[in-house]
Amino acid sequence: MIRPKRRQLPHEVPPWVEDGACYFLTICAGNRSGGVLLSCADVLLSAARHYHEHGRWFLRLFVLMPDHVHLLAHFPQEPGLRQIVNAWKRFTARHGGFSWQRDFFEHRLRHDESFDEKASYVRMNPVRAGLCASWEDWPHRWPQD
Repeated sequence: MIRPKRRQLPHEVPPWVEDGACYFLTICAGNRSGGVLLSCADVLLSAARHYHEHGRWFLRLFVLMPDHVHLLAHFPQEPGLRQIVNAWKRFTARHGGFSWQRDFFEHRLRHDESFDEKASYVRMNPVRAGLCASWEDWPHRWPQD
């Protein structure tokens, strides 16, 4: 069976978007079975914090799931969202011993109420997956507040 070729998403931020806009991202592991990401949670969370502390991105929320991560973050226009995410994926794959899917999903948030909605969705993801009873119990998130 011939599978259709998956087109690459552009991830280019239009020039009229203000620097530091907030984005909702989903990044999926190459192998979506077996909880591969939880086995290297320390690497992923440490790298996410490192990028935040060094101004590569400005995380508002990061939640690690068994086969994907969700984050809400602001990105500077230079070097740009795509370059920052791809560099983070390369680093974490090399140090975690796994692979990511080629692309990622991103959505620019346009209103404060959209942020609250997405933050609730991200926090509740492990609860909906049956991994914990309350989002506060999920250890694979940053910040821990």
